[in-house]
Order: sequence, then C-alpha cells, then structure tokens
Amino acid sequence: MFSSIKWKFILVYFLLVFIAMVIVAVFIIQRTETKQLEHITDTMNQHVETIISASSYITEDDWTSVRGEIQKTINEWRLDGRETLYVINNADVPTIIASTSKNYDTANVQNALSYKSLDPTLILKALDGKKNEGLKTDFNENIKTKHIAYPVFNEVGKVKGILYMTSDLSDVYQTIDEFKTILTNATLLALGITIFLGFLIANSITGPIKDVTVKAEKMAKGDFEQFVQVKSDDEIGQLANMFNYLTLKLKSTIEEMDVERSKLNTILKYMTDGVVAIDTDGNIIHVNPIASKVLGLNYDDIQDSKKTIPFPEDKISIKMFEKGKTDKIEGDKIIEIHDEVYKMGYAPFKNEKNNIAGLIIVFQDITKEHKLDNMRKEFVANVSHELKTPITTIKSYTETLMNGYDLDRELSNKFFSVIDNECDRMARIVSDLLQLSNLDYNKTKWKKVNLSVKKVIDDVCLKLEPLIEDKGHTLSIDIEKDISDIVADKDGIEQVILNVLSNSIKYTPNNGEIRIKARQENDKVIISVKDNGIGIPDEDQKRIFERFYRVDKARSRELGGTGLGLSIAKQIIEEHKGNIILKSKYKEGTEVDIILPLNKDV
Repeated sequence: MFSSIKWKFILVYFLLVFIAMVIVAVFIIQRTETKQLEHITDTMNQHVETIISASSYITEDDWTSVRGEIQKTINEWRLDGRETLYVINNADVPTIIASTSKNYDTANVQNALSYKSLDPTLILKALDGKKNEGLKTDFNENIKTKHIAYPVFNEVGKVKGILYMTSDLSDVYQTIDEFKTILTNATLLALGITIFLGFLIANSITGPIKDVTVKAEKMAKGDFEQFVQVKSDDEIGQLANMFNYLTLKLKSTIEEMDVERSKLNTILKYMTDGVVAIDTDGNIIHVNPIASKVLGLNYDDIQDSKKTIPFPEDKISIKMFEKGKTDKIEGDKIIEIHDEVYKMGYAPFKNEKNNIAGLIIVFQDITKEHKLDNMRKEFVANVSHELKTPITTIKSYTETLMNGYDLDRELSNKFFSVIDNECDRMARIVSDLLQLSNLDYNKTKWKKVNLSVKKVIDDVCLKLEPLIEDKGHTLSIDIEKDISDIVADKDGIEQVILNVLSNSIKYTPNNGEIRIKARQENDKVIISVKDNGIGIPDEDQKRIFERFYRVDKARSRELGGTGLGLSIAKQIIEEHKGNIILKSKYKEGTEVDIILPLNKDV
C-alpha cells in the first residue's frame, strides 16, 4: 500500500501533525503540572510562615509544655482541605506533638521518623537547619503528596522544632489527566481531519499522475489513441501537455515503422530457414519462428517482450566479436541441437556509420539428410559385419576340409553342419533384407482377408511349441470372447506375431512365463505379448526397431537373430495402418502391444 505516492503523502502529513500535537501536548501538560506544583508550594510556604509568625506558642522554646495550646491553635487554623500540618519537637528522638491529621493520636507522642505519612529524610535535613521540600508517592493508594519541612529556630539560632506540612496532589493530577484526555481527543480529531484532507490533496496530485501512468501502460501495449486531460497550468498540467505531444509524435513515427517492419516480418516469418539477428552485446534483436524453435525460445514472448533477451550461447558457442579480428566473424559450420542437425551460416551487418552493429545467423535444417547419410553408412557397416562373420566361418571350415586333413567322419559332419548353419544364417539375412527392400519400395503385395485373431495366435503358438517346451516356459493365452475378425495379410500378421513371440521365448530364461492377450477396444484389436525375461534398458528402447540394432549383440547372434525381425514387424504393422508399442523394464520383463484397426469385411 505504501508504495503509492498518495499514501506516502498522507503518511508524511499524518506524522507531521501527530508529532506537532504530541510536542504541544507534552509541553502543555508539563507546564501545567509545574505551575500547579509551584502554586501549591507557595501556598504551603505562606501558611507555614503565617503560623510561625502569628502563633505565640510556636515562639516558646519548650514546645512540650505548651503542646495542648499548639494543638488547639493549629486545629483552629484554616488550612486547605488538602493540607495536613505536623508539629515536630526537636528532642533526642524527634516526636510529633501536634497535628491536623485525622489519623494522629493526640493522647500519645509519636516518633516522627517512623511515622509512615512523613519523609524522615526531609525531617533530618530540617533538623540541620535546612528548609526542604519534596514529592512522595504512595504506590498502594496511588496518591502523590507534596511535603515541606520548615525548621523553627530559637533566639540563639538553634532548631527547636519543625513545622512539617503535606498537601494531597490528587486534584492536581486529576486535572492533568483531564488535560491529557482533552489533548488526546483533540489529537485524534486533528489526525482524522489530517487524513481526510491529506487524502483529498493527495488525490488532486496523484490522480493526474495515475491517469498518465494508466494511459502510458496502454501505449506500451500498442494503443496509441491515448490523451490526457489538461486541467491546470502548473507542473502537472505541463506534464499532461508533454504526454499528449509525445503521443502524437510517437504514433506518427510508429505508423511509418510498422509499414517497413510488416514487409520484413512477412519475409522472415515464412522463410523455411531460421534467421536470428543479434547485436554486439550478444542480445537478440530479431528472430523468426523457425529460429526461435531451433534455439528453444518462445516466439510470441520475444515479439511481445520489451526486455533484453540474450542469445543462448549455452546451446551454440560462437566467439562472435573479437576486436581486431572482424575477418573471423563470417563463416558457416555444422551444429547439432536436441538431436537436430543444422548448417549454420553467419555474417555481420553494419550500421549507418559503417561499423559492425551485429550478426545475422541463418539455420538450415539438414537433419533428414544427415540421418539418411548416417543410416546409409551404418546400414552398409552392419550388413558387411553380419555377412562377414558367417563367410569367415564358412571359409575357415571349408579350407580345413579342402586341405585333406585326416578327419574322422564325426568331425567332418560337424564341420559340414556348421557350414550349413552359417549358410542358413546368410540366407535369412538376405531374405530379411529383400523383404525390407520390398517394404521400402512398396513392392510387397498384400493379400488381405478376414482373419480370426484366435486362429492366427493358435497357429503361431503351434509352430513355436517345440521351442517353448525346450525352454520349459509356461504359456498362457487369454483371448476376449466375441472378438471381431481383422482384415489383414495372413502371412504378414503371422510373421509379426512370430517375431515378437520368438523374441520373448529366446530372451526369457528357462522356466519363464509368457502371456498372450487379445482384446478389442472400439475400432481396434490389441494383441499383447508379455514375458518376465531379461528386459531392455531404457537407453536401448528408443532404437529397438532400428535395423540390425541389438541390445546384446553376442547373445543375439548366439540365438540366431539377425537384428531385422522387429524392424520388419514394425513396417508390416504400419502397412496395415496399425502400430506396435514396446514397454520394458530391465531385468523384469517386456510387453509388446500389436495394435491393428478393424476394417470392413472383404
């Protein structure tokens, strides 16, 4: 609240009046209290002096002998109702011989120093011949009293006794409390009026400023139809006039700039390449949607924002400006951002003084070309590697047989068996490659017919039954009742399920569990194959459908895999407008969902 100048103004005004009223109140109360005490003191002194001069018994040297007369005299004396007089005799022990106090016992002489209503300090000082006065507070009854100890001397100048007078100050402090109440109420009233007037005055000052602020904010958002009413000729009126003048000039200038900017923005916005301009401090001046996406920036925020946005050099490290090395600013390089590959070209632009004012960077997306090139290289390397191993094995065993070593029939048959297995392996690789080639070039002819999901699954399980029994796996099949038939190529779908199920059998340790489920959801049929095998690490799952990609290359070759099965399965399912989803947890198991759409009967 106090961040507003209006409330600051009211607060200052409030504090000034409050401090002034407090000072005045303190001064008045202190002066009133002082004057009242001085008046009471003077009155008490006059009464004591009058009694001393007017009473003949007081002039006697022996007050004890005239004690009754002194008591009678002071009883007849007209004292203020608040005052009490004590006559104290100077003896070995100062004693009260007479008093106007109601609590005083005239039949007994009382020790003045131990009398609770008196101040022994003042008595002792008075006995030394010094007139004393002071204030005493009774905290139990919350009563203040004024005390005067007035020594009375004999003819030789010796103190023969003391006239000790007290005066109750309750009326004085009651009057002062009333003063405090009046001043407090007056202060509260003054502060209330101060806040009200301060609010009105502050509004008259901050109102126009607030109006200018609100309209300036609208101008900042692009609304330049803002004008402030001029209501005075003072500084605030001058501010309003200048604001209106600024609005007109700014509107005219921006309209001219908008035309040019519109041309440039249209060109940059619809470019297929990313373009970003940065100044010599490394801050972004302009960026088109493609470049903002490349750099991970929000294009709309950059367009609307007025703050400085630095170029994200954490993503692209460029030593853009080095003094004396302007020849190194221009160039191009290949960079990679978030798995995307770009060819980045950059060159400087200059200002009206022909000095370098910044840098233009252009991003050309070459991700597809780069990936295709890498895939081509990797594919050639993988094919070469996959064929090299069986060829080497065949060559080495064949050379051994051709050299005519004296081999027994059992060993020779073993060599021939290895050669035969390696030939089968090469045949499988070539067959899979031919199938992938046909899928890539759409040369595969599909014979789509109505297929029973249950029959397809049963046929695949029957083919793999020996392998399942050999590893001791438990196979459970759960097919939803009344599941609809699918329209698909029988051989293709069987191959997909065969590839997925055989992987589960191979990569599940002996005596494992494999579950096959089939269910219908809306217009789709989902066939799930789940095992409790070795699973697939998270980092390998995103590449599991790539050609020749294996999680464990040695184990895959040992089990007879080519690394092409899942890639072929994925392409077959995609040709049927379906999808294949793999979910796996390392060392816990894998689940593969084969999703096929329901089509009309053929």
